[in-house]
Amino acid sequence: MFETLSDKFESFFKKLKGHGKLSEKNISEVSQKLRMTLLEADVNFKVAKYFVTEIEKEAIGQKVHESLTPAQHYIKIVHAKLIDLLGKDVATLNFRVTPPLVILVCGLQGSGKTTTCGKLAKLLKEKYDRNPFLVPADVYRPAAKDQLKTVARHVGVECFDSSEMQDAVEICKKALSVAQTQGRDTVILDTAGRLHIDESLMQELKEIKSNLETHETLLVADAMTGQEAVRIAGAFHEALQLTGLILSKMDGDARGGAALSMKHVTQVPIKFIGMGEKMEALETFYPDRMCNRILQMGDMMTLIEKSQEVFDEAAAQKLEKKIRKNEFTLEDFRDQMKQIQKMGSVSDILKMIPGAGKLTQAMDSGANMDKELKKSQAIIDSMTQKERRNVEILNGSRRLRIARGSGTQVQDVNRFMKQFTQAKKMMKKISKFGNKLPLRNIFQ
Repeated sequence: MFETLSDKFESFFKKLKGHGKLSEKNISEVSQKLRMTLLEADVNFKVAKYFVTEIEKEAIGQKVHESLTPAQHYIKIVHAKLIDLLGKDVATLNFRVTPPLVILVCGLQGSGKTTTCGKLAKLLKEKYDRNPFLVPADVYRPAAKDQLKTVARHVGVECFDSSEMQDAVEICKKALSVAQTQGRDTVILDTAGRLHIDESLMQELKEIKSNLETHETLLVADAMTGQEAVRIAGAFHEALQLTGLILSKMDGDARGGAALSMKHVTQVPIKFIGMGEKMEALETFYPDRMCNRILQMGDMMTLIEKSQEVFDEAAAQKLEKKIRKNEFTLEDFRDQMKQIQKMGSVSDILKMIPGAGKLTQAMDSGANMDKELKKSQAIIDSMTQKERRNVEILNGSRRLRIARGSGTQVQDVNRFMKQFTQAKKMMKKISKFGNKLPLRNIFQ
């Protein structure tokens, strides 16, 4: 999502390094370039003006720290102000209310609202140990109710049966009553959307809010819609007094500037971001981490959290012992690849590592890393158990059979086996460090 913005900042910072010192005159020149960088990345022009002005105020007259070059000092200010723009603190849901917590989810048709309701229910259930109740309050779109029921089954939560009801307000009121009777602690209202903002849509949402005590009003905004998303967010906030934003389709290829603008224009915090189509692809929004990713400084905290979710400590210790004894097999290698895939695409994982952004681009230009990973898995799966545990028996005829079975060429099998052999040698060298180097850290 923010690749274009990241590239713009990188280009800007390269030009900045040519300045020996930052005087009031060349700060003005630098500010002009920064403003153009932001505008080209689709940042709202008012937000770009505000952002640059704030940086100028900070940069002019401030003493540069001895350990920093003028360019590094300016980048440090940009980093701090970008965090301010995105929101200094992590914005959470208001869990302190008397249950049930009622969340009204709104947005235009096509923004991913219904799917986001399911993702939010799954996140609340698994991360916060909540008991969500989904409510299909869209009575206009064909199959909207059935879609939410399907989503609810997929994430393992209950969905209110409104099949016989055609009034959105009555559906919400009845669902809340049922939730209270069943002891539910969270109610998520999936409201109707439109292709554009109109009075009837807003009126219905206002009526739902006035008839129910909604604690959270979250707007699902399609991050791919650019500057239009900023206008949409402003209109919804004016009518409904939003408490938070959920940016969907953040894994897309839009320029990203509009996402930066929405928080500043509405003064409403971004609470969650959708990073893919899978139901687990909804993340809490961390302003500082997103800032680091935009400026290509990595996001190690998110990477650590993702690894902790998928890696088992006992399995890691068992694997560590096998590596130390030089018993690491292709079966172990396949298991580790599957664990990595649970964390997301390889390119996305690499982007979270500081300085790895350019490595990702270089590798992607030659071959798709995720495609290569799947190819390697197919090669291993085409082997017998005996072959996976003892690669020394892989002669020419066996390799030909494996290539045919995996839909690859013999050269692919040979290349993969060479990579595995090199990896195993490296692990053997590492094991000589003994207990001084905890090998489980390699896989966590």
